[in-house]
Amino acid sequence: MRTFHRLPRILAITVPLAAIVATSACGTSASDEASPASPPVATAAAPAPMDGADGVVSQNRLGIGTAQAAAQAALAKCQADGLGFVTVSVVDRAGNVQAMLRGDNAAQHTVEAARQKAYTAAAFGANTSDLSERAEGDGATVADLPGTLFLAGGMSVKSAGTSIAGIGVGGAPDGMKDQACAAAGLDAIAGALG
Repeated sequence: MRTFHRLPRILAITVPLAAIVATSACGTSASDEASPASPPVATAAAPAPMDGADGVVSQNRLGIGTAQAAAQAALAKCQADGLGFVTVSVVDRAGNVQAMLRGDNAAQHTVEAARQKAYTAAAFGANTSDLSERAEGDGATVADLPGTLFLAGGMSVKSAGTSIAGIGVGGAPDGMKDQACAAAGLDAIAGALG
């Protein structure tokens, strides 16, 4: 008498299904290659690296000593003008704070205002007093971008024609006074920018 061993029903269904899934995931089968109805699969070549052999881009930014010198000079100008209650922020192009000085009795809002002015100047590569017109208009404007502040008081720091940082001052009763302090900070480091 002959004995037959039967696979459990779940294996009888699962094994062929797994083979179909594996074929789909791994490529085409011989019958698929012969079929003219199969559309060709497009493949994209990886773009060649533009900067360096490994595709890494370097970023220029101020050294800590230069950032501190800019912040100190800006605060000194404000103090000389009787505006020692401001905050000065120096940020890199991405808005990361490199140096910050908060003057005596500077209100809390001046900390964020100085950082946002510095970031806006760095990101747009222009002084915030020159950018304020872009923030006007009906509907959405650049002023709606998070983390930006289009008020006078931010100076773009450039090296070889490229914006690498920003100096922002917040807290003076007039934005142009903030701007004058930020300009003093830029003047103090101009020789180091190359």
